[in-house]
Amino acid sequence: MTLEEFQQLIEKQQKCPQFLPKALQALWYDRKGNWNQAHEIVQNAGDTDSAWVHAYLHRKEGDLSNARYWYRRSGKVESHANLEQEWEEIACQLLMKVKPLWMPTN
Repeated sequence: MTLEEFQQLIEKQQKCPQFLPKALQALWYDRKGNWNQAHEIVQNAGDTDSAWVHAYLHRKEGDLSNARYWYRRSGKVESHANLEQEWEEIACQLLMKVKPLWMPTN
């Protein structure tokens, strides 16, 4: 899935597709204006992708010390891009990991 396809999916669908990984679900809800739901999804996840989204969310919130903690947990360098650019960067990186639905899972 491309960034453009992901953004179109967000615009067209009211409900977040459950086939998306948790980190992408959080980006979905953030783009829909639901920061709390996005945060709820990633706050207890143990993977580095979710930690990266978690860092972004706290940066967006203005809680930079908490964001720095989550950037470290994610293994990513703290972003200084504008929030829109960071959202797109994260989404692009995570979307490259999503297998098309028709691919076998083995």
